[in-house]
Amino acid sequence: MPGAWSETKDATEEIQKICDQVKGPVEAVTDRKYTVYRAVKYRSQVVAGENFLIKVDVGEDYDHLSVHHKLPCDGGEVVLRGVEQHRAKDAPLVPFTN
Repeated sequence: MPGAWSETKDATEEIQKICDQVKGPVEAVTDRKYTVYRAVKYRSQVVAGENFLIKVDVGEDYDHLSVHHKLPCDGGEVVLRGVEQHRAKDAPLVPFTN
C-alpha cells in the first residue's frame, strides 16, 4: 500500500548499494570513519520515490539511517535524511527525524 511502511526485512544487495551511496554523508554527520558498514535490516515506504529505514552494522553497535531515493524523473538521487547512532541489535526500525 503506497504510504505505508513495509515490514522489517533482511537487507539485500540493492539495500547495501543504497547504504554505500550515503556512506560519505553518514561519516560527515557522525564524525566517524567506518571500517565496518554493513546493511542488515530495512523497511521501505513508497511515496514520491521511496523512503528507507536501514539498520547498519558499524562494528560495536548499529546505526539507523533514514534515506530517500528520488524517482528517476526527479534525478534518481539517493539522499540521507537522518542518522540515529548507537542503536542495539534488536532495536526496532521506526521512522524518525533529525
